[in-house]
Amino acid sequence: MTDIIKKYRTIITIVLAFAGIGIMAYYDYCDTACSYLQGDIVGIDLQWIGISYMAIIIVFAAFKQIALMRALLAAGLGVEAHLYAFQVQNDVYCPFCLAFSVMLILSFLINYEVPSAWRENRSRMWLYFWGEVSFPMFKLSKLPLLLFGLIGYLTILFTFSGSVTPAYGQDSTIRGIPSLGKGPYEITMFTDYFCPPCHRIDTKAEPLLKELLATGRVKLTFVDVPFSRPTPLYAKYYLYAVNVDSGINNVFRVRKILFDAAQGRDIEKEKDLIVYLKERKVLWKALDEKSIFPLLNGIIRKNGINSTPTCTIKYFSTDVKKYIGDDKIWEGLTIFQKHLSKTNK
Repeated sequence: MTDIIKKYRTIITIVLAFAGIGIMAYYDYCDTACSYLQGDIVGIDLQWIGISYMAIIIVFAAFKQIALMRALLAAGLGVEAHLYAFQVQNDVYCPFCLAFSVMLILSFLINYEVPSAWRENRSRMWLYFWGEVSFPMFKLSKLPLLLFGLIGYLTILFTFSGSVTPAYGQDSTIRGIPSLGKGPYEITMFTDYFCPPCHRIDTKAEPLLKELLATGRVKLTFVDVPFSRPTPLYAKYYLYAVNVDSGINNVFRVRKILFDAAQGRDIEKEKDLIVYLKERKVLWKALDEKSIFPLLNGIIRKNGINSTPTCTIKYFSTDVKKYIGDDKIWEGLTIFQKHLSKTNK
């Protein structure tokens, strides 16, 4: 098995690198929940850093620049060590980032060679356990790959900027967040108009949410989470539309139209969104939306929202349930419906 891997390690490395590129290219895709975990190196998004990194690995592998490739893979491990620590520290995990790191680790292991330094001096095993690499053109030999891993770690340590909590712009003035209904029970839906599972649960749950509101015992609040760059624009016009008509039917209608504008029409510019809203006969009245954004920030942070859709259901002040993903949210809402039915009897 080892001989087969050694024979085809170049091809396997190239395949793994292409897989890594595919994972990063697929990064924006959302299936059950859209996670918020962003980072950049000197202003360049990690997604593009990852794609460029794997492209260089492919070039080195294709042209048999094994020493350079192994050094770059070792540096990548150092980078991943810091990124793992960042995710653990913030308790937010990106499946795409983790899958990408698996491709990198596999590539490193496939190209691993037992260092000759171990045979010469056992006391240096700790320094060479990652392996060694030589660059005859620079008259450098038996450099420990651990050194390149350390370089990678220090590089990202001083250049990486990451965030796990989305935020709107700040303002000192605070007004209220629009909500539907009143009652001791509170449902808060955290969604992003550009998140496909958010659209699914919004559509599926609408009849149930209206039924719950009809009991007169439930307060429902929609919080737009700015995972996507244009979301604050959409949140602004949602607030504008609700400022004209805060009725249940209008709120759900406006949300449907905004979801369609985001996912059906891929509208990102304000002028295009205005045209579309006018076509759909959505009325709005401007207000100081920046006075509401700090409240939205506070709710997002308080509930630790790092993926959408997320729903919180407050039964009592000390009993708040949190559900992530459209399937889990639907399950949570139906459980709550049964609870409400029992308490009405």
